[in-house]
Amino acid sequence: MKSAVIVFPGINRERDMARALKLISGREPSMVWHADTALPAGTDLVVIPGGFSYGDYLRCGAIAARAPIMEAVRAHAADGGLLLGVCNGFQILCEAGLLPGVLMRNAHLKFVCSDVHLKVETSQSLFTNRYQSGQVIRVPVAHAEGNYFADEDTLRRLEDRGRVLFRYAAPDGSLDPAWNLNGATNAIAGIVSAGGNVLGMMPHPENHVEPEMGCTDGRGLFAGLVEALDRAA
Repeated sequence: MKSAVIVFPGINRERDMARALKLISGREPSMVWHADTALPAGTDLVVIPGGFSYGDYLRCGAIAARAPIMEAVRAHAADGGLLLGVCNGFQILCEAGLLPGVLMRNAHLKFVCSDVHLKVETSQSLFTNRYQSGQVIRVPVAHAEGNYFADEDTLRRLEDRGRVLFRYAAPDGSLDPAWNLNGATNAIAGIVSAGGNVLGMMPHPENHVEPEMGCTDGRGLFAGLVEALDRAA
């Protein structure tokens, strides 16, 4: 799997993401600067990592969504290429119109940094094929604007078409509001595009891929992508 990590001023999880991608794919990802206008030839997966692009001025992700590199990112997604946005990356994908909805301030108006439990809604996607439907995984979050919101029609389309991949849940998988730590509508933690090739999620799977971190639940997402691309080759 040939991957590329987009780097914006203020992004701070690019090295975490690059390490996870190399560990699981065996290939060093390309680091692509925001002012570039093209992706490396043959890129399979583009990742927009977490952080505070452009200091989160205006709105989280609003400036990054208009950076020069984003035209190439849009073209990559339009051609069916894989695209993953994590945390600030999810915010950027929404601001760029590549995913619907917005990420608002957490309901309690505080920054949250902790592990969360996610219920995997379906295994029938490129990003979740290594998980089981209904499986509960544990990954970290670190954000102040992770409260997903969309209008009723958009939410209906997402739900009816199986485009919600992850929800905040209790350790037993129940959708207890007490475990929806940012107040996201329908406890949504991650969604995919209509074509299934673009995923945005607030939690950080890249930080739970090594036993030394005490949990490897995030590894399945990346390993599944590698396997899917190997099969398609």
